[in-house]
Amino acid sequence: MKTLTKYDTHLFCRIHGITVKRNCTSIIWLSRTGDGYLYFVIALLLWAFEHDHGELFIYTALMAYGLELPLYVLLKKMFKRPRPCDLLSNFKAHVTPSDKFSLPSGHTAAAFLMASIVSHFYPDFSALAYSWAGLIGLSRILLGVHYPSDVLAGTLLGITIASLSLGVLA
Repeated sequence: MKTLTKYDTHLFCRIHGITVKRNCTSIIWLSRTGDGYLYFVIALLLWAFEHDHGELFIYTALMAYGLELPLYVLLKKMFKRPRPCDLLSNFKAHVTPSDKFSLPSGHTAAAFLMASIVSHFYPDFSALAYSWAGLIGLSRILLGVHYPSDVLAGTLLGITIASLSLGVLA
């Protein structure tokens, strides 16, 4: 476990190091697209204007987020992993995190959950949705608030909850 933590910290420092002494406005903007507001707008637009799958999409997304959010909070409280910006000395994140703990990445979990549901109902948008979700995860490392393993855990959480929610429909 100690070796995994060491490797994770090393990888974090290498990835985050790209942003040292750089303007991170575009990365911050990208990360903020994962705050949740965009998901709500997409779901409402699909519900209002896409009559084939829009209604089922919004119900599936609501159910999935209703499962993901409490599980995400439970995992954060269970692992209590300090964020890199709180643990590493002489280090400052580019943004202020919304909570204290880092494992799993909630932004990444929500982004991959949304990407999975979008891909299920609208397969032509799969590449775009998953690319965007991956960039959300990467942005969290670049901004200094998550380790790579936090992003991986968020990815797995989002995809798993989406799969379970979509499986209920089958």
